[in-house]
Amino acid sequence: MQRRDPLLQIYEILNGHFGNLRWWPADSPFEVAVGAILTQNTAWRGVERAISNLKSQNLLDSKKLLTLKDDILAGLIRPSGYYRVKTGRLKSFLTFLNDEFNGSLDSLFREDLWSLRKMLLNINGIGEETADSILLYAGEKPVFVVDAYTRRILERHLIISGRPSYGEIQKLFMERLPQDAPLFNQYHALLVNTGKQFCLKRNPLCSRCPLSAIRKDLSIPAR
Repeated sequence: MQRRDPLLQIYEILNGHFGNLRWWPADSPFEVAVGAILTQNTAWRGVERAISNLKSQNLLDSKKLLTLKDDILAGLIRPSGYYRVKTGRLKSFLTFLNDEFNGSLDSLFREDLWSLRKMLLNINGIGEETADSILLYAGEKPVFVVDAYTRRILERHLIISGRPSYGEIQKLFMERLPQDAPLFNQYHALLVNTGKQFCLKRNPLCSRCPLSAIRKDLSIPAR
């Protein structure tokens, strides 16, 4: 009897445990895109405060943010950390959006997925995780987002070993799962929640983790 794909098993177990997580929390695709840039190397709480600052000034608009003075923008997004660096990265994205698509995310997301991904990766400060977060969560494009939680959970369940690249890990999900944006959205959110609550970097709570059953199935020793 053929063993079921462990990636599907992991999804089903975590989905049953957490339910629909409805991630990414935002009022608009543009807010998602801004949040994806601001969340680099920081906790989400800080990003929420930065977004709240922008909303309070009615500045969540591509043209308004692009023309805002750098020092003012930096002050508003300060809670997100690395605020001067992120000001530059946000302005680079906004310049691209305005120059190429007249500030319209609707026009941006009409582009082919992989052509658009290549464009985003050419923007200063936009890496693979940020680009894919924008594509998946703002554009509803079927691309899987890989982060540190994804890598950690797959390593600890013996699905990957060594140091596979971002693209190699992404390929695992995209070749073995249906090409479905809501599925990729929910799966990534499930992995993030599992990483934060159970699969901690130090002192992981394996015995309490909903994936403890699959650990036994894969003959992984308990921690």
